Amino acid sequence: MKSLDKPILITGGTGSFGKTMLRALLKRGAPEVRVFSRDEEKQDALRNDLRDGRVRFLIGDIRDRDSLDRAMLGVGSVFHAAALKQVPSCEFFPMEAIKTNVIGSENVIRSAIGAEVDNLVCLSTDKAVFPINTMGMSKAIMEKAAQAAAREIGADAKTTISSVRYGNVMYSRGSVIPLFIRQIKSGRPITITEPSMTRFLMPLRDSVALVLFAFENARQGDLFIKKAAASTIADLVEALKGLFGVPDHPVEVIGWRHGEKLYETLASAQEQAQSEDIGDFIRILMDERDLDYQAYTSEGDSHTAAFEDYHSHNTERLGVKEVMALLQSLPEIQSDLALWKERR
Repeated sequence: MKSLDKPILITGGTGSFGKTMLRALLKRGAPEVRVFSRDEEKQDALRNDLRDGRVRFLIGDIRDRDSLDRAMLGVGSVFHAAALKQVPSCEFFPMEAIKTNVIGSENVIRSAIGAEVDNLVCLSTDKAVFPINTMGMSKAIMEKAAQAAAREIGADAKTTISSVRYGNVMYSRGSVIPLFIRQIKSGRPITITEPSMTRFLMPLRDSVALVLFAFENARQGDLFIKKAAASTIADLVEALKGLFGVPDHPVEVIGWRHGEKLYETLASAQEQAQSEDIGDFIRILMDERDLDYQAYTSEGDSHTAAFEDYHSHNTERLGVKEVMALLQSLPEIQSDLALWKERR
């Protein structure tokens, strides 16, 4: 494993991923982890929860390059998780998404290069592939900015820049699972948009495993994906109803929200054609061609057609019982179920 003996910076460190990553790094013996975010209330709650002298809390915003530069001093590795992630919010405030997810990410990338950190891992989303919403579009540009910087500084640079891309993180901020559970507990109908919609299902622990894999194995400009199973929204709802013992709980179909897709894609066919299958992970290699357009017009790519997009409709499909088993493995679900049983 790569060394964790230098300070580590997590942008968006008070979010669902950031907190889980923080605990994983502390468990691995990291001597100092810096939590960088703009929410002082969440920082204070996390500080009181952890009470660990190895954690430093830094107030700042990735939109502000100066605050990033100060946070980067002496850092060895950066995990960039700060983002605007809510699809409907980004649809209504697209320029705010651009300021954070694009300009803010470029600030993180340039600050990391300037501070000569060893590794920068940028977190992206399946919504960045064939994006139809602002959140996905802004994350797609973040990926392009990371790869452009990686091409620019080259393989021999001090800083290795990589990205990871994953689907819905179960029970994270913005996940439908906590919403469905609140609706069950309050006796309100479970509201779903489209029952046949499919989504990748990834526990937080798997997102951390993906980021650590990128940290340990990335070459300049790599993008990593962790293979994941998926389910329909209808089966996810049935699994939750089964776990909470409310098979007759009402379900209300409310229609599609702004910017939603029927299914999500983790890798396009073109990306699959320039990738390596490495067990549980896929490494998508950076396109290292330069701006010599002769290569685009006379050489082309003859084997892309042999691949297909990797999406939540054609990956491994989990049934209700399998989704129930996966849900039961989540500590948050275990806690919710325990409280539910006490109430009943």
